[in-house]
Amino acid sequence: MQQFIYDEVLILCMKSLVVYYSRTNITEKLAKTIASRTNSDIEEIIPKVNYRGKLGYARGGKHAMQEKIIDLETLKYDPEDYDIVYLGTPVWVSKAANPLISYIKQNEGKFTNVKFFATAGSGGFESTFEQIEKYASVKPQKTLALTTKEVKKDMFEEKLSAFLE
Repeated sequence: MQQFIYDEVLILCMKSLVVYYSRTNITEKLAKTIASRTNSDIEEIIPKVNYRGKLGYARGGKHAMQEKIIDLETLKYDPEDYDIVYLGTPVWVSKAANPLISYIKQNEGKFTNVKFFATAGSGGFESTFEQIEKYASVKPQKTLALTTKEVKKDMFEEKLSAFLE
């Protein structure tokens, strides 16, 4: 945490990181909004496994059910360097997408203060957040669950404001 003093007023600036995986750009839209509102660094998780298209969709569901740990492209930021880390994922068969779980596994023991956010067509949020908490070994300060429709139509301001408090 950085400290600045202006006219004898101490201002604490939390250093934050938004980390996300997005297959269809829905989670990406939310991640970029969070990063913008919190002045955070942002890290997109890029898997070495192809999850694009219909075949990738099927592969993703299978990998999610197996909780398969996959290889990721090189990451830019170390979550240990941040006061808070926002972890974001789409929901795949009521689980977090494998790229996020793989990221957490790759950075095991580096999370202290976290917030989780997830996007889904309809549900599976509770089990997704439980899975992320299990892998991260830390309880989130807050969670944010939004449907694809809410994100696409920008119908999330109230929920996002509560999440960022």
